[in-house]
Amino acid sequence: MEQILIRNLPAGTKAALRARAQQHHRSMEAEVRDLLARALADEPVTIVDILGSDEGADITFEPERLGLTARSAEL
Repeated sequence: MEQILIRNLPAGTKAALRARAQQHHRSMEAEVRDLLARALADEPVTIVDILGSDEGADITFEPERLGLTARSAEL
């Protein structure tokens, strides 16, 4: 699980997040996770995005498990 640290928040942001989290009966961390997930829900994430990230370093692509086979270009 990745972690991020956000510095230099505008004045009142942390207090607003804390109040919003209390309204939803969850931790401030859970509130921020939900806000970020909803904000990015409509943004498509491609395999290129994942492989290009630090998380992608641990991904092993196994085309055989997906029933995929290699093709050669017909020239």
